[in-house]
Order: sequence, then C-alpha cells, then structure tokens
Amino acid sequence: MSAINCKVSVLAQETVAPDIRRLTVSWEDQRPEFMPHAGQFYMLRCWAADEAPVLSRPISVHDASTEHDTITFLYQVKGQGTEKLAALKSGDTLSLTGPCGNGFDVAAAAKSGTGRVAVVGGGIGTAPLLLLCKELAAAGAKPELYVGFRDEPYGLEEFLPYCAAVSVATDSGAVGYHGLVTGILHPENFDLVLACGPNVMMKGVYKLCAEHNTPCIVSLERKMACGLGACLGCTCMTKVGPRTVCKDGPVFAAEEVFDLD
Repeated sequence: MSAINCKVSVLAQETVAPDIRRLTVSWEDQRPEFMPHAGQFYMLRCWAADEAPVLSRPISVHDASTEHDTITFLYQVKGQGTEKLAALKSGDTLSLTGPCGNGFDVAAAAKSGTGRVAVVGGGIGTAPLLLLCKELAAAGAKPELYVGFRDEPYGLEEFLPYCAAVSVATDSGAVGYHGLVTGILHPENFDLVLACGPNVMMKGVYKLCAEHNTPCIVSLERKMACGLGACLGCTCMTKVGPRTVCKDGPVFAAEEVFDLD
C-alpha cells in the first residue's frame, strides 16, 4: 500500500466524551492507492520538526468519505501530542503520512461462511471499527457489534446504519451488560470475529473464539516512530518471528500474536 505525506485542513473538531475527540479533515486525493481502508492509520503531526514531542502520532482511521472528501479520526487525549491535536480548530492545518498498515481484509471477511461477522471493540479501540462495519456492510456481510467500555459508551449511534445489532458491556454496569465484553460474545454464532482494543481484551476474545473454533483477527496498538516499518520500534514477536506492527500489521490473525495459556 502506498503512503504519502501531505498537508490537510481541519474541517471540524468535536468533543465526544471528556477525553475523546473526533477530528475531521479534508482529503481531496481520491487516487485509489491513497484511499484508506478499515484498520489502516495515519501519522499525524501539527507541530514543527524541532518542537516536542519528537514523534508524530499514529491515529487509526475512524471514517472516510469519498462523497465529502473527508477523513475522520477518533482519538483519546492522553499526552503532549494528542493535546496539541485536540487544540486544532477549523481552518488549521496538519500533516498526514499514510495510509499506513495492512488493514482488515474485508473482502475475505464478507465471503466467510454465511457472512455473519462479529466486530468486537474496547474503549478507544472502537475507533477503527466504524469504517470496518461500513465496508463489511457494503460488501454484503452482516456485522454485529460488541463493545466494552469502563462506564458511559460513546459514538455508537454512528454504527447503527451498518450493523445488524449493537451490544454493549460496561465495567461499571452503567449501560448494558455489567461486566466484560466477552460475557456477551458468542463466537459459535459467527463465521469470523474481528477485534480491536486493549491486549487483555483481545486475548480474552481469542481464547473464547478458540474454544469454538471460530477464526479471530485482531488489530494491535503499539507506540510508533516512523509508521512505515523502517525504524523497527514497534516490532512484536509472532509465531513466525518478529514483525513490525506498523507495516506487517496492525492487523494479524490472533493465533499469530497471542498464546492460549
């Protein structure tokens, strides 16, 4: 997948939850090789090369619209880089490098079995799942969304047009099932499970899938420097040896990156 570096304009910056922002930018380069797909990400930077922090920030694509020439990012404000991103206003500019990573194989997922696919997310791990559900629905699959949050969920209304069902679990019991998202997931009812969220959540999802012989695909998160596989800073160990999360991933078959013990 080709990647480019370019300047884009901020169209909107919205507060979704106290520490969650939705950033929409212009994207007029409609060449197919540069259009993002579900699970890919961009390296974002709105500060000078000699300013802190040193590294750009990898942010997954939440949504992309060829109709409106936009890309949307959903991210958590939790450090110096994302604080600077959160300060952007309509009309400001920032740099994007991408799209990076391999993304989800939506075509293969839609053709699996009966097309019943479970999409599982945890917290800000739901960010790349909106575009995933949109692409799955467009490919003829029947995605069902299972999401876990600590307390109040956010952004779920966006998924409703594309999902056959949306199920929620919260640690606090504020909304939906009181407990972990694995408490409401039944992999035996699906041909495939796709997940993104904290590693402990994804490992739990994988174990549950393994019990029912349901294939499981996961999207990993790592701190990244280049986003292009050059610096090896995001290397993770897999069953076939070390792989870079930014270039070889972030999407992997769960059995490649997680053990069952």
